[in-house]
Amino acid sequence: MWEARRRRRGCPLGEDQIDEPADPSHRAQIERYVVAFENADLAALEKLLTDDVVLEMPPLLNWYVGREPYIRLIARVFTLRGTDWRMVPVHANGQPALAAYTRAPDGGYALNTLQVFTVTESGISRNTAFQDQDLFASFGLPKKITGAEK
Repeated sequence: MWEARRRRRGCPLGEDQIDEPADPSHRAQIERYVVAFENADLAALEKLLTDDVVLEMPPLLNWYVGREPYIRLIARVFTLRGTDWRMVPVHANGQPALAAYTRAPDGGYALNTLQVFTVTESGISRNTAFQDQDLFASFGLPKKITGAEK
């Protein structure tokens, strides 16, 4: 990852090189993911995933493969961090991504993860969730939002 970050700094991409997925069905799947996540609706989230979905969180070595392990982890996240989230759409190298903000003690929302998705006709097949402050900064993500942004 450090090598990729070093190379990224040396090869900045222009706005015209970063785009959202052209397939409307893929965009719709991410939009449904946002609604399900913000509503802490595990059943709706599960329906959006492929059978062999992968959730990874670099630099951690844990990988979660399959719907059931994915949903168990998200349920644990909701238990630990609460169910009041805001998801802000962004893009990462042409892939759909979401900045996930969780309710902060001051009433706003604090940046928790940047989630980058692979979407197929069958559903969401991969979610790579980053908690790297340097990465957040390179995307220009604010550390806090009010929750009214969208």
